[in-house]
Amino acid sequence: MVPYTAYLRVYEPLAAFPEPERGHWARYARRETLPSAQDELRRSLADLLPTPPVAVPVHESGDAFVAVVDGVTCVCPWRTRLRGWQALEGLTDQLPGLVLDAALPPVVRRQAEADYERWLERNPDARPWIKTATWHVPVRWFVLFAAEEREYDKGDEGLVLRYRTPMVEARRRVARALRTLKDSLEEGPLIDGVVEVGRWLEEFHPRSLVELDYGGLVHVVPEADLADDRSVEDVAEGLTALREGDGAGAGAAYERLTERWSAVRDRQYAS
Repeated sequence: MVPYTAYLRVYEPLAAFPEPERGHWARYARRETLPSAQDELRRSLADLLPTPPVAVPVHESGDAFVAVVDGVTCVCPWRTRLRGWQALEGLTDQLPGLVLDAALPPVVRRQAEADYERWLERNPDARPWIKTATWHVPVRWFVLFAAEEREYDKGDEGLVLRYRTPMVEARRRVARALRTLKDSLEEGPLIDGVVEVGRWLEEFHPRSLVELDYGGLVHVVPEADLADDRSVEDVAEGLTALREGDGAGAGAAYERLTERWSAVRDRQYAS
């Protein structure tokens, strides 16, 4: 497991998909064995091994994560090709030029960008079902969940820390958080981030499931810290304090949150 990646996923009911895609996912969900998050990562990393590396898969993935919600089968398509293109757009802001050129030569990136532009002309409304963050969980993601939705378990695939909530609850929490933030703060990255994730959620079926998965972060954060992680509660307490005009309380909640995740992000520079 890549040890620095967290995920925000949307699982949509089969009814949300048009035919013939709906039939594909219905058959797919009935398989006895389904790939895991580890399988998705392994396949993505394998493309970086050839020379030159494959920046974006040549073909779109036909795989998905599957969840059954109140008897309804929901799927979260991987869409690794689309996500690869979108991730490539942000690399120039994350890596020094020399490092980026060594990992993905300019000619490889230019070809991928040209392929993406042609693909977008045919698929202007495309959006991913999965968002990814490295070395942290964005604050705006915590807004979507409540403390009682926390799942912390040592299962067959190892330690898992995740939250799951119905789409209707996620949208309600986003709307309420936005009202609070706009009433209390000036426009800035925090408000913009909540707006962005709210718009993304509006793209999906109202009976979808929304999942926050700490993913590989569970392997780099000490287990005791994970057991004590209450980031969702900190965000909720901060928003409540803002609504009540308690600036000190909001500041204390935000300080706990930033201190916790700054310690995690600092690990990416450790040797």
